[in-house]
Amino acid sequence: MKIKLFLSAIALCIASLSFSQIGIGIKGGASINKLSGESFDQKFAFGYHVGGFVTIKLGSKLALQPEVFFNQVNTDTSSNFSSVYQFNNINKVKLNYLSIPILLNYNVGKLITLQAGPQYSILMNQNVTLYQNGKNAFKNGDFAMVGGLQLNLVGLKIYGRYVVGLNNINDLGNQQNWKTQSIQLGIGIKL
Repeated sequence: MKIKLFLSAIALCIASLSFSQIGIGIKGGASINKLSGESFDQKFAFGYHVGGFVTIKLGSKLALQPEVFFNQVNTDTSSNFSSVYQFNNINKVKLNYLSIPILLNYNVGKLITLQAGPQYSILMNQNVTLYQNGKNAFKNGDFAMVGGLQLNLVGLKIYGRYVVGLNNINDLGNQQNWKTQSIQLGIGIKL
């Protein structure tokens, strides 16, 4: 009986310690996106992102922060798009991604956290097929690197990040490289 009470007390201590090391929350904000490549307008366009995060403390200064969020990328094609693909340029290309960053947080102080890590985004849908025979123009996934800064105000987190795509998302089989770039500005609330 004493062993069961002792094991129960240890399990309760471990559970409460591990629970205090883990925080969850929701986040959302603006995404300022650009697709680079000669087929696209080289201007940034506004989109949005919304989702959730989990913060797992790894000590007093480090934490791991996996996230899952819906991310919308908007862009327009450039004026030379029609000469490359033999049909008119298309305005308002919209790509919807499910993005999964895994960030390493480094707490500079109680107020400031630096963030960096990889992000994989899964293309959920696209509102336009750019190729004449119905073939998808964009690959189904995008691998990127994320770097940013987060301000921690009690339960509120205000962040700014730069996301740069590392792989070519062009699925048309031609020689053009299309890569994503994004600036994310948003607010998170720790629950």
